[in-house]
Amino acid sequence: MARQTTNKHKKSIKVMGSILSLLILFGLVLMAIQKENPKEALGPWAIHDPNRPLPPVVNPGPPLPPVPPSSDAIIIFDGTNLLNWVDEKGQPARWKVESGYLEVAPGTGSIQTKVGFGSCQLHIEWAAPYPPKGSGQDRGNSGVFLMGLYEVQVLDSYENKTYADGMAGAIYGQYPPLVNACRQPGQWQSYDIIFEAPKFDADGMLLKPARMTILHNGILVQENAELTGPTAHKARPPYKSHADKLPLVLQDHSHPVRFRNIWLREL
Repeated sequence: MARQTTNKHKKSIKVMGSILSLLILFGLVLMAIQKENPKEALGPWAIHDPNRPLPPVVNPGPPLPPVPPSSDAIIIFDGTNLLNWVDEKGQPARWKVESGYLEVAPGTGSIQTKVGFGSCQLHIEWAAPYPPKGSGQDRGNSGVFLMGLYEVQVLDSYENKTYADGMAGAIYGQYPPLVNACRQPGQWQSYDIIFEAPKFDADGMLLKPARMTILHNGILVQENAELTGPTAHKARPPYKSHADKLPLVLQDHSHPVRFRNIWLREL
């Protein structure tokens, strides 16, 4: 009886080992599919899929005065200078500062904060150029990159058609906004972004993906969206381990987009 019990136990261990091996193999195959085929990694929609439905348009109401920061906020741009910013090479930022706002100086490159941030509540106000020029992605284009990696698209999306995951309020290349809450070019707009940074273990393996909730002009456009990885051009690459805090980046996309009243609360 003892020998039969032992044999059954050995068979059970073999079966469990085979099942575990199959599960591991399935996981590896799924990871490979997601890496090679972004369409499978994010529902039925390929990146910048022209067939992806555009969100409904809503009127966010008239522009509002700058939103004052809370008492615990870190002021990143107060309308007077770029002392908190550098260019991509670590040199002083060369964007224009005027009348309480900063403006992209096309061709000078993106700018980034001197210090890094992780999970945060970010408030930033922006305005697309007026009069508008161009169409699609070539109209009032910039971007807000949390940790320099995860982009919230800035674009003049007022009566300007483009692919859904590249509109204002989109998590670029991943999620379109729930609605198009864009104001007219030249009018001030706001983003309030709740960003939860990804977490990695000591070996660099992803423990928890990044998440974002975004309000555009006070209207919810992203609700606790789980990011598939960092932003890339026409790609959805997987996560790679990085520091807990990295600079905030504003993109030079060759359009004179304006920004003002930039502050955040670390979470």
